[in-house]
Amino acid sequence: MAAITEGSARAFARDVAAFWDDALGTRLLGVYLLGSLAHGGFSPRYSDIDVGLVAEQGVGPDALAQMRERAAASSPEHAAKLSLFWADRAFSIGRFPPLDRVDYVDHAVPLVERERVTPARPGRAEIRAYLGGHPYAGWVDGARKFATLAKLQPDDHKPYIRALLYPARFVYSWRTGAMASNDDAVSFLAEGAPAGLDVALVERALACRQQGRDPDALFAERATLLRQVAACATLLAEQD
Repeated sequence: MAAITEGSARAFARDVAAFWDDALGTRLLGVYLLGSLAHGGFSPRYSDIDVGLVAEQGVGPDALAQMRERAAASSPEHAAKLSLFWADRAFSIGRFPPLDRVDYVDHAVPLVERERVTPARPGRAEIRAYLGGHPYAGWVDGARKFATLAKLQPDDHKPYIRALLYPARFVYSWRTGAMASNDDAVSFLAEGAPAGLDVALVERALACRQQGRDPDALFAERATLLRQVAACATLLAEQD
């Protein structure tokens, strides 16, 4: 099993970029690091390897399947962490949600670049509409599930840490319309947390993530997730 480090994650992302460069040629506009590899705070254990792709007409399912096959053959451990965001020149098709477009505009690090195409930066109203939809609903469902679990399984470690940290990411993006590292988002809670949010628990989850530890010591706090949901729900009523 290949050990994952920040350096190996970057090398893997460069290999993904090279695949697209070969596959698309001049149709490829750029491939970029996104997420924690771009704006900081990468965790070998808990982070995804976020890569953004912009091509003239986007990419098709056959090319995506071929890339994933190549990536898995190269390193199954790294491939399991790969999260690919992609769009055409106009950002009219593909997989590039509003918050990830903000990350692209603000933080993207080029791996291959023929032409930098910059979409309109989503405004705070669009970001809030996005956050209040599927991402929030998914977090709420996960929080309710974890609150009722009797035991934390190894496969639950990553989603549990993410559930504990999500209030920081949610609050930061809701208040600012931007995306930042977990570290910066948690620091933002010192002034921007809604009433009733257990900031200390979020800080403990961040320390666990930073140190790459199992989150078992935080499992006793699982019921607190329901209070975190209630605190964050107050933001949904805010208007621009």
